[in-house]
Amino acid sequence: MPDPTAITAEQVQHLADLARIALTPEEIEHLAVELGSIVDNVRKVTEVATPDVPATSHPIPLQNVYRPDVIGEILTNEQALSGAPDADDGRFRVSAILGEEQ
Repeated sequence: MPDPTAITAEQVQHLADLARIALTPEEIEHLAVELGSIVDNVRKVTEVATPDVPATSHPIPLQNVYRPDVIGEILTNEQALSGAPDADDGRFRVSAILGEEQ
């Protein structure tokens, strides 16, 4: 007796049509098997997930790895522009590149 919850090639083709994805018959069969495996694995997890097991997004507790945002020594505007080939009004000056031939 076939599994009524199994992913069929027709379902894969229907989803591909909805997503406007062209699939070959071989790809459809391959995806039907792959998606069926995913559904089976999710089913196994839901069988063992009991109310006394808390939901987790990661098996190992994570902590923030960023350092505190502390202002350090920074360049003044004049120092930053001191090595620039061209500057104007406190900003770097570069040649335009959009819509013009150089």
